[in-house]
Amino acid sequence: MEEPIIIKKIFAVSKEKLWSALTDIKEMKLWFFEILEDFKPEIGFTTQFLITNEGRNFTHIWKVTEVVPYQKITTNWTFTEYEGDSFVSFIIAEKDNGLELTLHAEVTKSFPSDIPEFKRESGVGGWEYFINQRLSDYLNKN
Repeated sequence: MEEPIIIKKIFAVSKEKLWSALTDIKEMKLWFFEILEDFKPEIGFTTQFLITNEGRNFTHIWKVTEVVPYQKITTNWTFTEYEGDSFVSFIIAEKDNGLELTLHAEVTKSFPSDIPEFKRESGVGGWEYFINQRLSDYLNKN
């Protein structure tokens, strides 16, 4: 298996604000996936949504597997159209200069290697974009 993708960023916001951005559907739609219809930070909650890229469908299936309010949320990510399995965690830790958010994405069963979106560099680029740009911009404006 590949090494997990780990992205860390410090945010100067309250735990409540960061947690809300990561778990409240109204806020998630503003920085993460606009197409999300529902999300609840509850173990066992499952949602799905379709993203199409370059003619390929990616029906994301997310199942919440771990919730520690204001500290950690983990979702299992699979796709209807492709073999593979992964887990994505958002972990919040207090630091002297703010809150450190750690994104930890780990593939536990390989996705097809011939699909560009499943290549490691695509995952790293996507997560860096979501955390360092989209989430950061959202929190700085709100």
